[in-house]
Amino acid sequence: MNKFWVFDTNVLVSALLDESSVTHHALLLARSKGTLLVSEEISREYFRVFTKPKFEKYLSLETRIEFIENILSNALNIEIKEQVTACRDPRDNMFLSLSVSAMADCIVTGDKDLLVLNPFRNIFILSPSEFLIFNF
Repeated sequence: MNKFWVFDTNVLVSALLDESSVTHHALLLARSKGTLLVSEEISREYFRVFTKPKFEKYLSLETRIEFIENILSNALNIEIKEQVTACRDPRDNMFLSLSVSAMADCIVTGDKDLLVLNPFRNIFILSPSEFLIFNF
């Protein structure tokens, strides 16, 4: 049975910036054991963040765009059926909305505003290190 994961933007940034990081290993594990999920809003968010000039000193724009295009081309794009407004940071509700609409198995995040909600409607919300040790 395929598993479905939602990765928040900062986890993906960290995974790209450091291939020896826990976040990078969590991304590799997720991609080997299931499918990443995205929505139109999250796809836009990924591009918005990954194209910020502040990352130019670490990686070229071309490298960052290639990374996100690879993530998106291998992800399942989901239409949001329910807008969730449960997070204390409204900008993070898009990750909850996607997870609920797709009945995701897990959100992988380092964001405390999301982590405090674990579990949310039977969806795990785990840090990358917790995701690595959790037996899905």
